[in-house]
Amino acid sequence: MDPDRELISGCRISGSEDFEAAFSALYKRYKDRVYSIAYRVTGNSDDALDASQEAFVLVYQNLPGFKFESKFSSWLYRLVVNASIDLLRRQKSRTRKTHNVDSESDEMLGIADERQVPPQILLESKELGDQVHASILSLSPKLRVVTVLRYLQNLSYEDVAETLELSLGTVKSRLARAHIALIDQLRPLLDDAAGHPVHDGHTTRSSTPGEQPRLS
Repeated sequence: MDPDRELISGCRISGSEDFEAAFSALYKRYKDRVYSIAYRVTGNSDDALDASQEAFVLVYQNLPGFKFESKFSSWLYRLVVNASIDLLRRQKSRTRKTHNVDSESDEMLGIADERQVPPQILLESKELGDQVHASILSLSPKLRVVTVLRYLQNLSYEDVAETLELSLGTVKSRLARAHIALIDQLRPLLDDAAGHPVHDGHTTRSSTPGEQPRLS
């Protein structure tokens, strides 16, 4: 059963007091996660805010007719993913300059102005590290989205498939391709962390007890 069913049942009559109260509750429940997805996909706070707003406008307009063909959360995440990708497509023609990592601006690394980003998103960015975050942003939109939903939002394979309206096999295939791309880019970082070379998209086990860093 969809955990949001009760709230959505109060959204059948657009503009009513029940609708406004239920929509407000849904917004508060999901606004941070929606922003987080948009931020990870677009790479900056301004686009993340635009994509989040666009997603919630669509929810507001279409919620009275929601038929539970998927979970509400899957539908909402699909809307924000699509809004984020549309923004990226519109910006595709922009000229992108190549610099050394040390000279790149915060925006190019996908780290937005700290004053504009919710604290939990900043914390995630610092924990990931600039190199990991930049590597995720360098993935194609299709690979980036499945990576964000599966590993940064902790959705199950099944929920990722439902959100993106893809087969389970396609989700797993794209994640495998994302693993390879990320390992190739992050190999020096992972080698330093693991204390030994990383090969073929997986870390090898050390004789020293304890888990080694993994992307899977």
